[in-house]
Amino acid sequence: MTDAEVLLSQIEDACARLGIAQTTFGRQAVNDGKLVSRLQSGGRVTLETVNRVHQFIAGHGGPTAGRLRSAITGMDRPLDPVHGFRFYDNRQKYLMFVNTTAEKQMVADKALEQLTLTQPEPPAIRMFDGGSGDGTAFARLLRGAHRRYPWLPFYVVAKEISIENVRLMLEKMPDRFQEHPATVLVVTNLPYAQAPWLQPASPVAASAMAWHEIALEGETAGDFEEAIAALQPTIDRDWRVEVSQESGHPVNQTPAVLVIYRKDQQFVLDQVIPRRGLARADFDFVLLSHPYRARAPLAFKAGKVVAPLVRALRPNGRLLGIHAHGDDPGLELVRAIWPGEDPFTTGRSELMAAVTAELGGQARHMRFHDLPDAQALFSYAIRTLPTEIAEGEIGMSTLLAAWNAAIYVAQIEDARLSAILNRNRYVEATREILRAHKGLWFTNETYLISRRAELG
Repeated sequence: MTDAEVLLSQIEDACARLGIAQTTFGRQAVNDGKLVSRLQSGGRVTLETVNRVHQFIAGHGGPTAGRLRSAITGMDRPLDPVHGFRFYDNRQKYLMFVNTTAEKQMVADKALEQLTLTQPEPPAIRMFDGGSGDGTAFARLLRGAHRRYPWLPFYVVAKEISIENVRLMLEKMPDRFQEHPATVLVVTNLPYAQAPWLQPASPVAASAMAWHEIALEGETAGDFEEAIAALQPTIDRDWRVEVSQESGHPVNQTPAVLVIYRKDQQFVLDQVIPRRGLARADFDFVLLSHPYRARAPLAFKAGKVVAPLVRALRPNGRLLGIHAHGDDPGLELVRAIWPGEDPFTTGRSELMAAVTAELGGQARHMRFHDLPDAQALFSYAIRTLPTEIAEGEIGMSTLLAAWNAAIYVAQIEDARLSAILNRNRYVEATREILRAHKGLWFTNETYLISRRAELG
């Protein structure tokens, strides 16, 4: 049985035992009378909703929430921090974080700085964005690249597994195709070890891969917007994901590649457009911004994410990695609620050493840049009104934005959040931290790896 089927079965049993309708159950348990009908039609729910359902059942004489949780997760233990934080189920946290901090803009600016240090060769500048999210940083990087290289063709690969993120990212692309006509945009949901080559590892997956090549008609941003919007049914079908019961990671149901370019540029871009089974993985620049969970094992980060992208660099190509560092007021806020919390277990030095070991003999072709803290670390803050914290009562919207950013960066799983949201301690802790530091900021850490130039 799927997770949804198990949850529906639990709800049906509770309704029969309590003698209430399913709509009544939904209203009383989660204030949503359409909960059951949405589940029956294939709708998704967050882990927080599952917990509230279980707590309601347990509070009305049913099995305990712990026993119910084991049934729905297929595990005999509570969700652990690595598997419990499921990015795909945290859309609102992510979108609020993007819109209330300047992090994505700063990431894009640092990426552009590294891109300008590369030495591209014909037929195009080749870029890879690992984990494009909603495309905020990606679009800013492309705008900056156009300013630097207005006449050169772009080949850009955006890896993203979330349907919603792909939609939001593509909504930002019509202006890019209008301003920089010689652009080939590739969107894929393949894992990091396969995405640079646009090729699944197994022959079975390769034969099942959905490959779409779209030549956009027109010459205005409005024309391209209409054409890209028409792709949504394709994305809805091919970007479906499921959560691995082994790892807790979202995984794609169908390997998919979407190749988009302007039809009036097809002749010029013929040598840039990738062909199925023949894509090149020789990138001038790779951006890996938060491509893995902070608590993920070091071997996973190095072997499944970073090392494959390092191998995909061309001579003089550069990879910029960015992840959260901690040791900032954001982590101080999290520790005010969960003392001793330490989500940021891997620093850049440990990661670079692990990548070096993973590459083996190939590491001699790479340069692992030893960046001092002054270059490797950068901070970004939540956006607040200039006088709000210093002069008056801090508004609830600011408090919630600050709290959301803190728990999002620290990747606090929903199961733990639901246990404290019915108390006001987190609001008071957020207010205290904002006043003590006159704001709230976070620190990111960067690492840089480049492929050495070929001699002779």
